[in-house]
Amino acid sequence: MNTTAAHHPTSVTVPIAALDDFCRAVLSAAGADPATCDAVTRAMLHGSRLGVDSHGVRLLHHYVTVMTGGRVNPRPQMQLASAFGAVASLDAKDGHGALAAYRAMDHAVELAERLGIGAVAIRNSSHFGPAGAFAVAAADKGYIGLAVCNSDSFVRLHDGAQRFHGTNPIACAVPLAESRPWLFDMATSAVPYNRVQLYKSLGWKLPEGVASRASGEDTEDPGEAEMLAPLGGAFGFKGAGLAGLVEILSAVLTGMKLSFDIAPMAGPDFSTPRGLGAFVLAIRPDAFVDIETFERSMRRYVETLRNSPARAGARVLAPGDREWEEADRRAADGVPIDPATQQAFRELASRFGVELPFAGRKAG
Repeated sequence: MNTTAAHHPTSVTVPIAALDDFCRAVLSAAGADPATCDAVTRAMLHGSRLGVDSHGVRLLHHYVTVMTGGRVNPRPQMQLASAFGAVASLDAKDGHGALAAYRAMDHAVELAERLGIGAVAIRNSSHFGPAGAFAVAAADKGYIGLAVCNSDSFVRLHDGAQRFHGTNPIACAVPLAESRPWLFDMATSAVPYNRVQLYKSLGWKLPEGVASRASGEDTEDPGEAEMLAPLGGAFGFKGAGLAGLVEILSAVLTGMKLSFDIAPMAGPDFSTPRGLGAFVLAIRPDAFVDIETFERSMRRYVETLRNSPARAGARVLAPGDREWEEADRRAADGVPIDPATQQAFRELASRFGVELPFAGRKAG
C-alpha cells in the first residue's frame, strides 16, 4: 500500500514553492526567528518532498502550538556547551529540534573536515522531524552523516504490553558521486507514530502487527492504537535493541531524559520544555581511504545492488531510491495534503492572516 497521502480522493496537491512560502510565513507570524523558520521549513519539506508525509508539513500546526504555548523557544540562542577533540555538545536552549540538529551537523562536518570525524551531542532539544534531513545535510557536503533522536514512550518492547521506547529514529546518508545520496532513514518502531495519525486522517487501516491496544493486543484501527510494535514482527527484539542504542546515544550520552520520562508530544502540556536529546555524526571519507577509491567502491556497490536479480513482479532498490523517485514526481506534480492537514492549514491561515497555499485547488 502506498503510505503517503498521494492518490487519496480528498487530498489536494500543492506546489513545493507554495508550501515553502506558507510554512515560513506562518512560523514567522507565530514568533519564530529567521533561523528557526528556515530550519523548520527545510526539515518539513524534506519529509514532504521525499514522500515521508508523516514527518512533513502536517507537523506545522503542532510546531506552532508548541512555540506559542511555551514548550519550544522560537528564538533560541543555541551554543556549544563543551568541546573535546572531535566531540562537542550543543545546548539547544529548548529551541526547535530541527534548528539544533542542522547546527549540530554543521559543526560535526567542521570537526570532520579537520579531524576526519565529528560527533555532536544535543541537549535541551525538542522534536526534530525527519532524521534523514540532517543526515542528508552532511552527505550534500561530501560527508557520511548519521542522526538519531529519542522521543516519548510509544513503542512496546518485544512481547511487552506497555509503552517503553520512543519511535527513536536512525538515519544515515552517504554521498554518491554524480547522484543523490544513499539514504537510510527508519523508525525503530514498526511504523512511526505520525504514520498512525496520517492513516487516521485518510481513513486507512494500519498494516497487520504494527500497533496495539492498551492491553498489548494488535489492532489495525489507527483510532485504537495505544502503542506501536517494535520493528521486526516476530523478531521484534531486533527493533527494540536498535531503539535502545538510540536511547543511549540520545539520552544517556547527553544527560537528557529517557523516553519513559519525556512528556508526551501530543500534550496536554504544551508549555513545559520536554528536554529531548539527539546525536549526530559526520565522517570524512577521504580520512580513511582516497576519495577515488571511495567513490568507485560506493558506486559499484549501489549499481550492483540495483541490478541484482529481483523476485517476480518486484524491483530491487537501494535505500533512498524510492524517496528520491517520489521527490522527482513531487517536484513536477506538487505535494499531496491530507484532509486533516488541510483543515489545520485553514486554521493557521485564518489565525495569522496568511494566504492558503491551496486556495482554489480541488481535491483529488
